[in-house]
Amino acid sequence: MRYSVRKPIATTGLVVLLGGVMTMLDSTIVNVALTTLARDFHATPATAQQAVTGYLLALSMTVPMTGWAVGRFGARNVWLTSLLLFAAGSALSAAAWSVASLVAFRAAQGLGGGLLMPVGQAMLAQAAGKERMGRAMALITVPGMLVPVLGPPLGGVIVESLGWRWLFLVNVPVCAVALLAALLLLPADGGGGGAAQQPLDVLGLALLSPGLAALVYGLSEVGNGASPLHPALWAGLALVAAFAVRALWAPGALVDLRLFGDRTFAAAVGAMVCYSAAMLGFTVLVPLYSQLARGGTPLEAGLLLAPLGIGAAVTLPVAGRLTDSRGARGVAAGGVALVAAGIAAFAAFPGPGPILVVGLGHGLVSTSVLAAAYATLEHAAIPAATTLSTISLRLASSFGVAVLAVLLQLAGAAGAARPYTYAFGCAVALAAVSLVPIALLGSRAWKRSSSAPA
Repeated sequence: MRYSVRKPIATTGLVVLLGGVMTMLDSTIVNVALTTLARDFHATPATAQQAVTGYLLALSMTVPMTGWAVGRFGARNVWLTSLLLFAAGSALSAAAWSVASLVAFRAAQGLGGGLLMPVGQAMLAQAAGKERMGRAMALITVPGMLVPVLGPPLGGVIVESLGWRWLFLVNVPVCAVALLAALLLLPADGGGGGAAQQPLDVLGLALLSPGLAALVYGLSEVGNGASPLHPALWAGLALVAAFAVRALWAPGALVDLRLFGDRTFAAAVGAMVCYSAAMLGFTVLVPLYSQLARGGTPLEAGLLLAPLGIGAAVTLPVAGRLTDSRGARGVAAGGVALVAAGIAAFAAFPGPGPILVVGLGHGLVSTSVLAAAYATLEHAAIPAATTLSTISLRLASSFGVAVLAVLLQLAGAAGAARPYTYAFGCAVALAAVSLVPIALLGSRAWKRSSSAPA
């Protein structure tokens, strides 16, 4: 599969955003409706929570198939199929008659949604080419961060005005527009040549998909107060470790870990992992702080994060052009410094000003590091690299949220006067650690030691 680098990246970016926004939104929009769902279905809130958990686990289980599916069937075909499955799952979720049926339909929704963002990111990277990678990644950075954050306040408005079924029905017309746009704007493709003949790594899928789901579930349970010895967490670690050992020697592995032999890609993913753990943890802490420590509403918590998007929107256009012209290292390092300063300032003086500073930094970091991840890879390696980076970021986000939540609980149990300060301090430290792999981006000595497969 090959997209012309002369094809406008804005066209592909529009298609990706139309299809991906609802997927990202649905990861959090249902959270505010759990009490309503429990009441309507005569269930407990914990049982209703399965509707959220089932969706997130299905998202995680689908991602490992991205590279193989794109190579076998072509990005456009996988994109259209995923959109149809997501739309069907949304419509069925709106018609659910019990918690069990809602969980099943949300899982179908997640199976479709799990492929949309990694496939969309791969299409955008291939359409851009190396010389425009920074501007291409700028198109999807802010929605990827802000849409899940804005889900709870938007969900509250929909539930109060239209009812919980519209949380899912609203996806259907958006998916219809996204399908039409994809049919009209995306070039036809028929798979990736040799990859099209490669059979699915069934054993690898049996290890990695449930392993990822168990890891995400275990981390979420630890973040909710469960013991770090939670069996799901350790079962997930064992399965993922078994997959990694096998993937290093088995030909045709589901996810090609040898891509980490490209040192620029490895450094970029390492930076994204540390940074995402800090940033996603911070965006979860801020609403908690607003509602639990200050007595705010979900809408107020969402509005408190609004300056994040404003700040990122200011720096994104600059970040894309600077990354393309001068490289990612300086842009990313400057962004991390702003993010760390903003988080530290928010811990001391909570308010929209520090959040704006975090947003300014975020626009610089996410665009430059994401572009650097693809800068040295061959065109055909992009789908596999997208799969690998998406898995890494999903685990990093869950890890960051869990670590900060546990630290918050420990500080509260110890009777700390300001428990949130310790958690915000941990977020600053995680962001600062990302400076180590960022320093390697563009290093000639580091790049010369690459050993990724062609």
